[in-house]
Amino acid sequence: MSEVPSSSIPRKVIVTPVPSTTKPGYKTSEFWLSTAAMILGAITASGALAAVPENSWIHTLVGLIVVGLAALGYTSGRTKVKALEL
Repeated sequence: MSEVPSSSIPRKVIVTPVPSTTKPGYKTSEFWLSTAAMILGAITASGALAAVPENSWIHTLVGLIVVGLAALGYTSGRTKVKALEL
């Protein structure tokens, strides 16, 4: 009787999931602070806070910049957290 080399024997790999220690995004303070900044930026961009209607384009520009920076900040923060989890 010949022996089968051990490298040709199929092996089962059992992978057990590791519980995540990262909170869901909506449960973090970063999410809520970013959401507040986006809402404030949207209100500013709408011109609702403009005291002088002639300068409403400045409010729109500032509001859009605030919304964009808040979104970028939140996204990069969550990306770093998720990368550390892997």
